[in-house]
Amino acid sequence: MSTILVVDDNIYVVDVLLKMLKHGGYLAFGTYSGEECQTVLKNITPDLILLDIMMEPMDGWKTLEKIKGGSTTAQIPVIMLTSKNVTPAEVENYGKYIEDYVLKPVTNIELYNVIEHVFQRRQIIKADVGRAVQRGIYPDVIDEYAHLSRSIDINSRFLNIFETGYILDESSIY
Repeated sequence: MSTILVVDDNIYVVDVLLKMLKHGGYLAFGTYSGEECQTVLKNITPDLILLDIMMEPMDGWKTLEKIKGGSTTAQIPVIMLTSKNVTPAEVENYGKYIEDYVLKPVTNIELYNVIEHVFQRRQIIKADVGRAVQRGIYPDVIDEYAHLSRSIDINSRFLNIFETGYILDESSIY
C-alpha cells in the first residue's frame, strides 16, 4: 500500500483528498501548511506528496524547495495540486523537481490515474537503470538517461496542460 502525504492549507480540500485516497487504497496523511509538512517529513517518508501551490505563509514552491533540498526527502515524488494554472516560468524554475501537476477540482479517477502514472514511470526508469547497471554502462550515462526520461514525460504533460489551459492569439505569434 502506497503512502501519500497531502499538503494544503484548506482543511476541506485535505479532508476530501484523504477520503478519495483512502477509498482508492492508499494510506494517506494530511498536513495544512508547508511548515507542518516539514515537521511530518521528519517522522514519515511517504511514497508521494500531493502539494498545493497557493498556501500561506510558506507557498508550495518554497515547500517544494525544502523537500527537494533535504537529504532524506529529495527523492520523494511530488505532484503539484492546485487551482491555478502553472506558468511557463514556474515550469522552467520548478519542473525538474515535480513529477506532475493536477488542477483542482479533480475527480478520484483523474487523481488515481496521475498517481499511478507517476509510480509506473518511476518503476520503468528503475528497471531500465537496473538493466544498464548490469550491462556496465557508466553511472553518469545512467543518471542522464533517468533525468531525460522523466523530463520528457513531464514536459509532454506540461505541454498538454498549456495547450488546453491557454488560448493563444495567433496574430501575436507572427
